[in-house]
Amino acid sequence: MDLSAFKETLAQPAPPEGLSLALQALWWDAKGDWDKAHECAQERDDRDGARVHAYLHRKEGDPSNAGYWYRRAGTKAFAGSLAEEWEELARSFLITP
Repeated sequence: MDLSAFKETLAQPAPPEGLSLALQALWWDAKGDWDKAHECAQERDDRDGARVHAYLHRKEGDPSNAGYWYRRAGTKAFAGSLAEEWEELARSFLITP
């Protein structure tokens, strides 16, 4: 699935089967359900989960907590817009096997 196809699934009431937890988190975030997105991010205790977790706390307006999760992910804080970060994350998770 590419980014365009992933975005098209946002018209559905639930994420498509087979998405990773990180992609499910981004899917729920795009649907406006921050809590559900956060639950998915918390379930994935790895780099991808930490990256989504950082993005979500940045979106929430909690830079300190976001910074913690960026450090856990081993990456610098994202400097662009939230929309740009969401797309970068989605693209990277869609190409990851």
